Amino acid sequence: MSLHCRFCNTPLTQSFCDLGMSPLSNANIQPEQMNQMERFYPLHAYVCNKCWLVQLDSFEAPDHIFDADYAYFSSYSDSWLAHANAYVEQMTRRWQLDDNSHVVEIASNDGYLLQYFVAQGIPVLGVEPTANTASVARAKNVPTLEKFFGVATATELANEGKYADLLLGNNVLAHVPNLNDFVGGMKILLKGDGVITMEFPHLLQLIRNNQFDTIYHEHFSYLSFITVEQVFAAHGLTLFDVEELSTHGGSLRIYAKHKEDKTKPVTDAVTALKLKEVEAGLNEAAVYSSFAEQVRETKRGLLEFLIEAKRNGKSIVGYGAPAKGNTLLNYCGVRSDFIDYTVDRSPHKQGTFLPGTHIPIHHPERIAETKPDYILILPWNLKEELIGQLSYAREWGAKFVLPIPRVEVID
Repeated sequence: MSLHCRFCNTPLTQSFCDLGMSPLSNANIQPEQMNQMERFYPLHAYVCNKCWLVQLDSFEAPDHIFDADYAYFSSYSDSWLAHANAYVEQMTRRWQLDDNSHVVEIASNDGYLLQYFVAQGIPVLGVEPTANTASVARAKNVPTLEKFFGVATATELANEGKYADLLLGNNVLAHVPNLNDFVGGMKILLKGDGVITMEFPHLLQLIRNNQFDTIYHEHFSYLSFITVEQVFAAHGLTLFDVEELSTHGGSLRIYAKHKEDKTKPVTDAVTALKLKEVEAGLNEAAVYSSFAEQVRETKRGLLEFLIEAKRNGKSIVGYGAPAKGNTLLNYCGVRSDFIDYTVDRSPHKQGTFLPGTHIPIHHPERIAETKPDYILILPWNLKEELIGQLSYAREWGAKFVLPIPRVEVID
């Protein structure tokens, strides 16, 4: 069966990165499930040679991936909360938001961001499909609609007069299988002079920094500015500003408006970033063809480090249980023969096992109890925050290991 681009419907013929077979990366295993069959799916990204959208085929419906027991809660990262708070301050000033404004966040998770608008008395609405995170958001006085977002949900809200002055989504654009339905919904819900902001990992940084572990089944698309501009334009939306961010190993924050809105001129940042991407070859096939060998070399390097460490009698544990970590470990074939366990601050993950590899997840205090020689930082995008939290491990000489873009050992 031939694959077609989820945006422009062009047949997909060029491989970007084949990571073999892998389970859903947030589908942690409960103890009673350890002897049950586990589903694995192809994890193979392709690039569209017309619009340059890097994408996966979709194997599971979103309501299965993002179910009522979704494991990811945004509020367990201090640096991410600080990022969200800074965003709220910036947007409130720039767009002069007040108690007459309406802010809507798509994929609002546990209210990690909207809580800061609420604290300023600015009316908000979260749209979040996962029941457990939505429940936590409501406990923070964040009104939350428990639905997937698209044309149908946007039309329902618009019919109730709930248009958005500011419509935002952080790390959701990559998660939607029907990209056209999603962006079409934003067009419907945005006020005539409103603003959309979307944040997502930047494909250019993924390629340059070898961030192949950010490829997993929940991420259907991997986005450049060149591609996103085409997607939004197809739905009558113009990208008028962009910021390059350090989050998630390098992200973009795009700003969109209705095509008819003449009050927001396109900034020089847009022109500069498009030129940067063209100079990097993101509108040519060659740069996509060369990525696969970078990935294979990273796998070899990590396995060489782990094999040598274990042969020298060293103990290795993980820190974190992020989706990206599961891609890395499953692709590299790293299980409890190399990693004794991993830890995570989220109580929703503690006591479970990583999908595929079945490495146990414990409370972070387990590290102080067992005093490992090496700590493998799986959410490497939070390395400064996590190494700071783990500074006590230096007391017994533990070293930190970063797997991406290549193995790095930090004393």
